[in-house]
Amino acid sequence: MRDLSSIGLNVSRETLERLEVYDGLLKKWNPAINLVSKNTLENTWGRHFIDSAQVFKVADATKGHWVDLGSGGGFPGVVCAILAAELAPDLKFTLVESDQRKATFLRTVLRETGVEAQVLAKRVEEVEPLKATTLTARALSSLTNLLEFADRHLDQGGVAYFPKGMKYQEELSEAQAVWRFSHSEYKSVTDENAVIIKVGDIERA
Repeated sequence: MRDLSSIGLNVSRETLERLEVYDGLLKKWNPAINLVSKNTLENTWGRHFIDSAQVFKVADATKGHWVDLGSGGGFPGVVCAILAAELAPDLKFTLVESDQRKATFLRTVLRETGVEAQVLAKRVEEVEPLKATTLTARALSSLTNLLEFADRHLDQGGVAYFPKGMKYQEELSEAQAVWRFSHSEYKSVTDENAVIIKVGDIERA
């Protein structure tokens, strides 16, 4: 059974078994609704699970409301919810995914793994402000647009974590023309050209 010790997370056998159940469901559902790129299915652990788990580790949240926008196949939101069930049981999770079929998949994974989270099958812009203390989104939109969503859904003092690829510097520059915000960067453990951007104190420029 694979583990998460490579990124400094030690979890129980039960948590690892939940991730294995998730992996099986992903492989079963993917041909029908294209949850992830087909060529990543053979390495879901590295490309999706560890990539998502590192966001949980960087965020280091133990309580409050974690909101994942555009959850898609559940990355990083469902992985983080599975980890939190053991490591941060006081965290509440909400996953926002407008595609009804993907929302059904997310609910199925949660049910089959016995993990609690709310799934909202609506567009991010149409959801009432969610007052998130921690907010995430992976491969959803540009940083400029993500800050718009974060401004709407973050609670006062809340922070957002956005995994970004090799063009993240360009996205930061574009966002800084529209928004004022504090930020930190964490190197990705799964892609040497990628980072996780932590964002807070968001205001329109």
